[in-house]
Amino acid sequence: MRLDPEQCRRHVVGARFAVLATQGRDGAADLVPITFALIRLGSTDLLVSAVDHKPKSTSQLARLANIQSRPLVTVLFDHRDDDDWSALWWVRARGPATVRPPGFALEALVDRYPQYRSNPPHGQVVAVEIATWQGWSARDGLTTPGHPRGTA
Repeated sequence: MRLDPEQCRRHVVGARFAVLATQGRDGAADLVPITFALIRLGSTDLLVSAVDHKPKSTSQLARLANIQSRPLVTVLFDHRDDDDWSALWWVRARGPATVRPPGFALEALVDRYPQYRSNPPHGQVVAVEIATWQGWSARDGLTTPGHPRGTA
């Protein structure tokens, strides 16, 4: 079943990870798993993801450079269940992204991920203003419980 924007949003609040897709200078898609928080600002949904302390191969991350040159991004969320395919769902969010300074929306990320409480992200923040939601679920209603610390 197709999901409307509010249903998409409810699924995303319960998701623990996502995949950020940016477009490189050569036109190829660059995909990277991310942690995130979803913030509602009036009628606007803002997804934020910080560069955190986990080891990186370089401090010059492709996702940040890609966003600077081509700001339109896609974020994919999904739920898989090998035993129960009726629980499958996916949500795709698209919109322009900006690179924000370290500390932007940090509280939302720390509230969502206990791992960040003792070691909060100190890197730049990707902020995506969600322009469109699109999603699908194998069944009606939410297939995973909402995250109790979700900021949505």
